[in-house]
Amino acid sequence: MTVALITGANSGIGRGAAVDLASRGWTVYGSMRSLEKGDGLAAMAAAAGVDVSPVVCDVTDTDSVNRAVAEVTDAEGGIDVLINNAGVGGNGVAEETPIEVYNEVMDVNLNGVIRGVRAVLPQMRERGGGCIINVSSVAGVVAAIGQSPYVASKWALEGLSEGLAQEVAPFGIRVAIIEPGIVKTAIMAKNTEAPNHSGAYDAAYRRMFAFYGAGLQTPGDPTEVSDVIYEAVTTDEPRLRWTCGWGGVELTTNRPKLSDEEWVAMGAIADDAAYQARFSEVFDLDVTGP
Repeated sequence: MTVALITGANSGIGRGAAVDLASRGWTVYGSMRSLEKGDGLAAMAAAAGVDVSPVVCDVTDTDSVNRAVAEVTDAEGGIDVLINNAGVGGNGVAEETPIEVYNEVMDVNLNGVIRGVRAVLPQMRERGGGCIINVSSVAGVVAAIGQSPYVASKWALEGLSEGLAQEVAPFGIRVAIIEPGIVKTAIMAKNTEAPNHSGAYDAAYRRMFAFYGAGLQTPGDPTEVSDVIYEAVTTDEPRLRWTCGWGGVELTTNRPKLSDEEWVAMGAIADDAAYQARFSEVFDLDVTGP
């Protein structure tokens, strides 16, 4: 029996993954900051005829993370799979985004993962196996315009995960990075801020919102992410990076083909239509929006 703990399971990708993995026979614990936030998870699990055990865990609080890991470990004897899914968005260009915003986003998207990793690794090392899944984003591969705090956190997560994979390989522990494109989740509805205080960055925000508007016309389903998570854990041919969702394959595949100079030059294109045409040419994605 595979025992999994997934953070941020009260909505979106986390909730869908928790229920889907439970339906595949896993023993799943879904964490959230407060049990009061778990009604949606409970309803979805009941509708699917499966059990997902809620556990309180605030990934910004080290003691809370340690208590959650201890609670699951005491109940099940150990955790086979840790799925670091909890995350927040963060719009803003570098010039106009306060350091406090970067700190808040990093504390969830990066430090929250580190807290979970530190809590679960001792038992995985002792047993000589386990899997850590870190949910990143295509924004961890392609520096999405107008989302500097979010991009910074996901690029940091990618580096952490890549190094971690080598660190724990001698102990039979695997690490996998999931890089979803646009998936229909609650985080999208919340991701509407554009703190353009000077008015100098209108184009950056227009292009960012057009990109998401295009993707949300045919977004990926959260179950696509759970399918990828399951495959990443169970495959006989493990690899470090996996993607899914709208634009996932196109962005992660085509960005390495573009030189850094070509990427920067795209940002200098003054006309939105010309920018979108160039983006489409490079990434094979229509980003003109609805």
